[in-house]
Amino acid sequence: MIEGTIPARTAGLIRATALRVGVAPAQLTGVSGLDPADLDSDLTRVPTESAWRMWELIAGFAGPGSGLCATATAGRGGLSAWDYLFSSGPTLAESLRTAMELRAIVTDPAVGWEVIEDGGLLTIRDSVGIEPDMVLAPIEEFVLSLMLRRVREATRQPLVPVRVAFTHRSARRHGFLVDEFGTSRLDFAAPRAEITFLDAGALPTGADPYMGRIMRQYVELTLASSRSVPDWHEQLRHAIAAALSRGDLELDRVARRLAISPRTLQRRLHEMNTTWRKEVETVRYEQALNLLRDTGLPVRSVASRLGYADARALHRAFRRWTATTPDAYRREIITAHRDSSGPALARRGEHR
Repeated sequence: MIEGTIPARTAGLIRATALRVGVAPAQLTGVSGLDPADLDSDLTRVPTESAWRMWELIAGFAGPGSGLCATATAGRGGLSAWDYLFSSGPTLAESLRTAMELRAIVTDPAVGWEVIEDGGLLTIRDSVGIEPDMVLAPIEEFVLSLMLRRVREATRQPLVPVRVAFTHRSARRHGFLVDEFGTSRLDFAAPRAEITFLDAGALPTGADPYMGRIMRQYVELTLASSRSVPDWHEQLRHAIAAALSRGDLELDRVARRLAISPRTLQRRLHEMNTTWRKEVETVRYEQALNLLRDTGLPVRSVASRLGYADARALHRAFRRWTATTPDAYRREIITAHRDSSGPALARRGEHR
């Protein structure tokens, strides 16, 4: 499942844009929960929410036109193979359909873009909006201006759109958008974001059919092989588990391990409608089940590994979680395993 994620390379581009406009590296890591080391791969995907948080910072630091900062950062090839899909077919329209079909190589697959031909008009339109309202403006600026640049690169012509539409409201001054798109035909508060060209669909891209097929196959293979890095909630629980194993389970220490402040950690817990205590209890519960099921450690040793003062504390917690005791749970596991393996052992004995 890659829905709810974006490719690490796209996240890396957004992060580079944020650094370019003055956001501090520590602040970026704090709001996104992403490790920069994870952002240089075509096969890794990260939570879409992390990208939204970075876009919020970009918008806050750079203001109107901040989406164009990302476009300036995204040179051809910066978004890997997707940039070359714009010239993968013999005509611009065919190439655009391929690029939009395989858009998951650069974005969340829940983001829908479609290519529409109506007479001489060729439109690239956002068909499904999933971004939060507060960051729609910079994202739309980025996506539409990036489309324009890739279309120009594919056709090797200085195409000028006949219309560009944004769903957000117009800024008081939007001359920077007129300069970027080369037209004053800009519509705001539109139902969908879109960019339209006249008599451009049949323009040749100079594509090599063989290379076009190879590029498409590469993108499809990359999507099939993609994997997600743990989201922030998973990272938090991993950090809590590591703190338990080291015997230093304190909120401040776990926050430092996640490269955020204790206050930010508390805020995120609140946003997820949970608490530090609940998260610690969840990790302890899961680890208790694993240790009792998969090891022969005495209950007192399990209690020690989970940070409890003694076995009695674990007994009280375990009864609260499961309405039974650690010893009873372990006996149930052993009995269930014996019952399930008994028939198999009996069948093996029949063939001796």
